[in-house]
Amino acid sequence: MLKAGFIGMGRMGITHFSILNAHPSVKTVAICDQSKTILNFFKKYVGVNTFSDYDKMIQESGLDFVVISTPTDSHAEIIKAAIANNLHIFVEKPLATSSVQGNEILRLLNGRSLVNQVGYVNRFNEVFMQVKQLLDEGLIGEIKNFTFEMFGCTVSKDSKSSWRSNRNLGGGCMYEFASHCIDLVVYLIGQPNKVIGNVLQSIFSSDVEDLVSSTFIYDNRCVGNILVNWSELSYRKPTNRIEICGKKGKIVADKHAYKVFLKESDESHTFHTGWNTRYITDCAEGVHFYVRGNEFSRQLSYFVDFIEKKRANNTSNFAEALKTDIVMEEIFNNCMEIKK
Repeated sequence: MLKAGFIGMGRMGITHFSILNAHPSVKTVAICDQSKTILNFFKKYVGVNTFSDYDKMIQESGLDFVVISTPTDSHAEIIKAAIANNLHIFVEKPLATSSVQGNEILRLLNGRSLVNQVGYVNRFNEVFMQVKQLLDEGLIGEIKNFTFEMFGCTVSKDSKSSWRSNRNLGGGCMYEFASHCIDLVVYLIGQPNKVIGNVLQSIFSSDVEDLVSSTFIYDNRCVGNILVNWSELSYRKPTNRIEICGKKGKIVADKHAYKVFLKESDESHTFHTGWNTRYITDCAEGVHFYVRGNEFSRQLSYFVDFIEKKRANNTSNFAEALKTDIVMEEIFNNCMEIKK
């Protein structure tokens, strides 16, 4: 049994806890949080060791891995402590708040056989996994342009009391919301060589952005646009939509289905000329324990599986997540230069 410790027991921390606590290869040993109410609840009803100091938990609990679900500004220091104690690490997105921090983390990992993963959950959604496979197989040919959009109603008023409204703590739409959209671009298309036409716009928040818009440029002349808004009141839940155009056709997808338009039929995929539709039920695979969506359980099973197999993962590791951090940093820097 792998011994797990959880740092940060907010919404995502509890989600990860519930999934891994039901995993047959995992034993939850300890949790860490700043809230006495949370700690008392878990100590009384779950029976795990509780800590308010993550260093103490790491030192005293005999862990195999940690799950970090704290505000973004704390990620780097906690990750460094885990690396120093040879622990495998799953951390919520994004990896860090700067590429300097990210590169330092990768330097510390160099030469260590530690599984490391960032919670970019869209990489484990069945539809987007299927789209990735089709793109890799060249179904629509050379990619020429794309549009990725993400909307939700995460912020519907100015909430200065929340860390999500504090830039210094890693708050704002970019880190907390747009990072998912940007990572999906990195996963499916690749890291852009340049970002232009960047816009950060406040809608309800006074100190951070609620909307992110950018144009991605690639050396092969591919161009793409992203639009992310976490203050879109007409959406009940976060929604992704992607459209990718190639020389031979296009793919349009969200989390629940994808459509393929082809100039010519493709017998190997049983796609005919014109539009073809596939639903998530056509490609869904079961998970050991369902919470919020198969992808949430799948990403953690993937993490545990690679620890057990003593192999380095490459689907959503720190090196991949750093690419997303770099893109976000470039957008921020460009917007600051324009202000000057």
